[in-house]
Amino acid sequence: MTASIDAHVRLDTHPTHPSAVQAVLTGTQTRVASMALEAAGWSVATTGVLVLARIDHEEPYWAADAAQNLIAEGITVEITPRLQEAIDEEWTWVNYPMPWLTRSEIREVSSEAQKIHDDIRNGRLLIHAHAHDGHTTVAAGTYLHRGGKSVYLHGEDHLRQVAGTFDSPASALLAFEETHADGMRPGPAPLTDTERAAIAARSVFDVTASKPDPARPEPETVPVYLADAGDHDALLDAFLDTHREFEKWRTRSDDTTHAIHESQTLRIERVHEAPAHETAWTVAAYETPVSERMWVLSVTGATPAPVLQNLLLHLADSGWDTAIGAPVNEKMVTTATQPLPNAGWKHTVDGRWIRWTSPGGDAGVQFDAFAAQHASQNLATWTIWAGPNPDRPTWAITASPHTPIPLLADLSATLAQETDTRQTQPGREHKTRLAASLSAVPAVTASRPASRSR
Repeated sequence: MTASIDAHVRLDTHPTHPSAVQAVLTGTQTRVASMALEAAGWSVATTGVLVLARIDHEEPYWAADAAQNLIAEGITVEITPRLQEAIDEEWTWVNYPMPWLTRSEIREVSSEAQKIHDDIRNGRLLIHAHAHDGHTTVAAGTYLHRGGKSVYLHGEDHLRQVAGTFDSPASALLAFEETHADGMRPGPAPLTDTERAAIAARSVFDVTASKPDPARPEPETVPVYLADAGDHDALLDAFLDTHREFEKWRTRSDDTTHAIHESQTLRIERVHEAPAHETAWTVAAYETPVSERMWVLSVTGATPAPVLQNLLLHLADSGWDTAIGAPVNEKMVTTATQPLPNAGWKHTVDGRWIRWTSPGGDAGVQFDAFAAQHASQNLATWTIWAGPNPDRPTWAITASPHTPIPLLADLSATLAQETDTRQTQPGREHKTRLAASLSAVPAVTASRPASRSR
């Protein structure tokens, strides 16, 4: 039987970083727990507090792994409900460049990239030079351990890999210069946004401030794309109550509601128990009641209520186009997104992708020119998102090529022009207050961290 250790580890989400995890240690033998966490890649932020901030956004997964290891050593571990939710959450990388990999294989690639990042950050891998090969960052460096081998690195963040090895720094630099002479620069490449965010998450913060009065959430005015998701079921009920031209029926299992227009050419599906990041709504239009889909639009469960409400009202009040039109052209794209640049959203073009990003970088609209050329396949040509980044959005709406331009323009106007409210959320208050309020968050004692398979 494992001997009990007088150390208590409380695992919680980081107060400001969207995916990082913090560990607050108490007890007379906290050094034992601290050493175990440091060996697993956690960083000491201040006395009794460690932070896990990775470049692959897999912190909740590795926090659960750390909890299991600590418990096996006889250390008491608590996991707060909000961290447990993040651990249980299922998510996938959007537009991952190696779609043939399984989720576990993707995690292996990310873990190797994390090791390279940690070796550079901790001075174990010295970068001699870097360049941009037209697609991503490449670099040449030498390990100060592992026999001192030199390596050629390809990629950034969670996609960085060792793409070649050399016997010496001289041979590595010679080969690197032959390939990247024009763009070669000395030393390591500038930090990516992800790397800077991880550094910020590991910065010292105060958890010793006095305990405040219990916080009462207060509404704050925010851009509509950051508003609360609200009650989607209540929103659907209110919509159907005022739009009797839609007939409602619910599946026998009671987990899905269908709303079908009296013409039977527009159908709305609502999956009631869908996770926040998965499709909870599907809107499909048909030329006739028995024809193939003309266009389809999907909405995830965390989409703000006002965005969803405007979408439903547009469908009911403005009608919908079920005729197959011409392929999407530049004029149609401009029309669909006109409200965005007028509101200061940044416009960029990257190969097949045309993007508009909010001034704060926390929302965007993306058009996939390649998918638009294959209209008959109903691929996701338009993606509207909000959250930390487009690869892991808080919510998203995707739409196929023939989705009506007026509907898309209406959504763009909603994002660019409207505001709404949300409850004040942890991570947006002053750091001292955040840290002090940690003890006010209910926690569950973990004998074994929960997980959910895909």
